[in-house]
Amino acid sequence: MLQKIGFQPGINKQISETTAEGQWVDCDNVRFRYGTPEKIGGWNQLGGTGANELTGAGRGMHHFINSLARKYSIIGTNRILYAFSGGVFYDIHPIKSTTTLTSALTTTNGSPIVTITFSTSHGINPQDIVLLDNFSSATNSNYSASDFDDKKFMVTSVPNATTITITLASNESGSGATTSGGIRVQHYYPVGPAVQAKGFGWGLGSWGGEDTSARTTTLNGAINSSTTTIVLTDASQFSSSGTNFVIIGSEEISYTGITGNTLTGVTRGVDGTTAASHSDGATVTFSTDFVAWGEAASGDLVLDPGMWSLDNFGDKAICLIHDSAVFSWNSALSNATETRATIITGAPTASRHVVVSTPDRHLVFYGTETTIGDPSTQDDMFIRFSDQEDINTYTPTATNTAGTQRLADGSQIRGAIRGRDAIYVWTDTALFTQRFVGQPFTFAFAQTGTNCGLVGQNACVEVDGAAYWMSENGFFRYAGKLESLPCLVEDFVFDNINLDSGNQMVSAGLNNLFGEVIWFYPESNSSVVNRQVTYNYFDSSPQRPVWTIGSLARTMWRDSAVFGKPHALEYDASTDTSFDVVGNTEGRTSYYEHETGTDQNRNGTITAIASNIESGDFDITQRAQGVADIRGDGEFLMKIRRFIPDFISQTGTTTITLQLRNFPNDSQSSSALGPFDITSSTKKIDTRARARAIALKVANTSTSQNWKLGTFRLDIQPDGRR
Repeated sequence: MLQKIGFQPGINKQISETTAEGQWVDCDNVRFRYGTPEKIGGWNQLGGTGANELTGAGRGMHHFINSLARKYSIIGTNRILYAFSGGVFYDIHPIKSTTTLTSALTTTNGSPIVTITFSTSHGINPQDIVLLDNFSSATNSNYSASDFDDKKFMVTSVPNATTITITLASNESGSGATTSGGIRVQHYYPVGPAVQAKGFGWGLGSWGGEDTSARTTTLNGAINSSTTTIVLTDASQFSSSGTNFVIIGSEEISYTGITGNTLTGVTRGVDGTTAASHSDGATVTFSTDFVAWGEAASGDLVLDPGMWSLDNFGDKAICLIHDSAVFSWNSALSNATETRATIITGAPTASRHVVVSTPDRHLVFYGTETTIGDPSTQDDMFIRFSDQEDINTYTPTATNTAGTQRLADGSQIRGAIRGRDAIYVWTDTALFTQRFVGQPFTFAFAQTGTNCGLVGQNACVEVDGAAYWMSENGFFRYAGKLESLPCLVEDFVFDNINLDSGNQMVSAGLNNLFGEVIWFYPESNSSVVNRQVTYNYFDSSPQRPVWTIGSLARTMWRDSAVFGKPHALEYDASTDTSFDVVGNTEGRTSYYEHETGTDQNRNGTITAIASNIESGDFDITQRAQGVADIRGDGEFLMKIRRFIPDFISQTGTTTITLQLRNFPNDSQSSSALGPFDITSSTKKIDTRARARAIALKVANTSTSQNWKLGTFRLDIQPDGRR
């Protein structure tokens, strides 16, 4: 007898697969729409083939339309600030210092390493970015202006306070220049590490530090993520007894001995970092006794990744480096794409977050300085806001609306976003609302929730007057009152999430085309984002919240409000190359447009999006006049002779697997004749399957294909107790 097999929308991993009869228990790259599962939409890389891999990890993104009707995406990686418009990326990163040098270059025959010598202390650190131009010829060198001019380099090493080294793409073939040749060096403002790390203070890979005594050398030969024979250019200054540690890029490596210049007893990716590939000449820093800004220490000290807080004040993009200075970039200038962001005069110089309040138009800083211009006074719970319509005035007077406020519940302000009628402000323990009330107070602050703090800066979104966010122990919603979101995948997420050193890696995105709030996060064994969990507020009800899970890894996501489709960033830590920085060791970021087509398109290469969904176990339950047959609930085995597939708008081939078992603790096995390939012309499938419990798995792994599930019917008969 044919029997319809129906399943409730959403994934439920809070119960066993046997208990989850009539429910779905697992999926990847699947969403629910109108109560039924379907494959998610595809994505296409933006920026043009060959010039679209951004340097570093994407840690900030903001979309806006300026007064000239130009659409902009401002993208901040842990290395460079970009503006994207008209399909092109523009480097708008602020310059910290500019130095013109003469007789500054030293090279060595057969080596790509170039030493640049300054006349005074340069304040540059390994892995900082420098832009070079105005090259004058160097004697005894085959290098020309094309090797240096208008090129960005990642600094390979800092031998001392007045020299840096960079690595060119080719070796010196001349006899070698000795302090000859002039050049201009523009030093980019440092942002921070690619990943969050626990056990280090400021200065991972010597970022942010001014101490030039740290012991460094370079790799003598490239290594991949599994290499355990690491050859250095010079290991004489590194300790060879006991267990010691070095840092290459954002990876920490331990070793127990040294033979010549080779590290032995090597363990890759320790202390929560990720093993990665590193290029020949990459800086190697001895970290066992490393000192930078703040002692490198073990324990609970956490180094936040290099992050941005981005917004726009009319035509001006507002760009804040996490725990550092704030900059603006005027998109309305006729030569905007040829200009750079510049520091906002009069503004705080060390803040955690920034938001433009609307419609009153104040620039609001969170976790900022109590004394403007003195970073040592940064208070993680302190708020400062500008005068109305004036982003350069912050001192309160009787005639302006500038002011300050300190929140009381929590140890640090984690994040803030604009809502329909208020700004939502989270600490690590509580939620506050910030409403414009005018003079003399400017803003009114009210605590609206406790024990509901934000897990990380980007883990919150607002839609239709409701704020959604991830806390360290659950999901929450605020729309006039605080609500804990029931989550049927809660244990699956929070039992396997890296919050010890990855809370700032969590980011939330809104896909308003499908009513989805998406959180991207790192699993417990990962230092980079590699999972997502999605809440569907369109299909959810109090009785049945609709959640899905998956492997889509995005560091930032923005909805379709400006560009018509969602845009997102993906960080690849394993590949160092990028189109704009020579010697990059920080991985690269791809920029995608989502919900387009059925496949993934990266660098012109089209690959399939593997999608699947799996049900809980179901058994034979025949009913007569509403009463279950005694042969139901697993008492009798069931026999399936055929099934009738039902897909909506299917293209290509979808695979159906009947997963069989007799007892809950048995391993599942596929039916003997399966799996079964289903096309749009498939009427029925004849099969032979026998078990007490059967689960249904739907999968698709081919390009140019799509599917949306309907209601399956199975020919099921009771088949005895054994």
